[in-house]
Amino acid sequence: MGAYLARRALVAIPTLLGVATIVFLIVRLIPGDPARVMAGETATDDQVDRIRQTLGLDLPLPIQYVRFLLNLAQADFGRSIRTGDTVLNEIMLRLPYTLELAALATLVGATLGITLGVIAAIKRGTLVDLVVSAVSVSGMSLPTYFLGLMLVILFAVNLRWLPAAGAGDARGFVLPTLTLAALSMALVSRMSRSAMLEVLSQDYVRTAHAKGLANRLVIVRHALVNALPPIITVVALQFGALLGGAVLTETIFSWPGMGRLLVDAIFARDYPVIQGCVLLFSVGFILVNLLADVLYALSDPRIRYS
Repeated sequence: MGAYLARRALVAIPTLLGVATIVFLIVRLIPGDPARVMAGETATDDQVDRIRQTLGLDLPLPIQYVRFLLNLAQADFGRSIRTGDTVLNEIMLRLPYTLELAALATLVGATLGITLGVIAAIKRGTLVDLVVSAVSVSGMSLPTYFLGLMLVILFAVNLRWLPAAGAGDARGFVLPTLTLAALSMALVSRMSRSAMLEVLSQDYVRTAHAKGLANRLVIVRHALVNALPPIITVVALQFGALLGGAVLTETIFSWPGMGRLLVDAIFARDYPVIQGCVLLFSVGFILVNLLADVLYALSDPRIRYS
């Protein structure tokens, strides 16, 4: 396992380099002059030029790229154009909020998804299976922004049960968590149902039933345990996707996380912050995939990495 993880870490280096290159080029295609945005519309051309020189935006693109990679190798993402603070500090202030929201949404989505998927597999072809399938399809079909707005209108505006925005207390987690968990729940339930149906048709499950074991014991110990590897894949990928895909949700609910930081940076043409956020999302996704590989081996002793 150690050698396998070391190889995966080495493979991740060119992946991150490719992501860094793409981000570097794309952010410079965004319309607008960051020096003009930072100086303000009333600034003179001389003031804008001085800011451009300070940021290094007057240098040729290849030189900017080399400087960017050298700074990146030292974990130096630069300074925010908007606030003047280091990008690393900006990210560290917002990262805990995104991690908490993504972890809670993944936990809720995985718990509900696995439960519904197992029930649908056990009740295959019944009304229960049909209802669970309909709920799953609805969860995958509803756009995040639409579901978030509907929850705000219902629970915050009409019923006044929950706050519409912010992370001031525990109640502020409810609506954004439900919004993010809907898609995770739908995907996990579909995968759980498929994996369980495949496992339930195996000979060892029929043998367990023939031995007189309780149905609940057969489902949990023999079927669900062996169906976990593909479910772990979906859960891990969903957690990685939520780390970088909570942009709309955090914007809707004014959540002070990485997604909101990225949106504000895009509108302000804040190159360093955009690059830092996207690179951090990429690193997070790679680490989540490594964690999924480790969980494979823990959940199924037959899996070995050589």
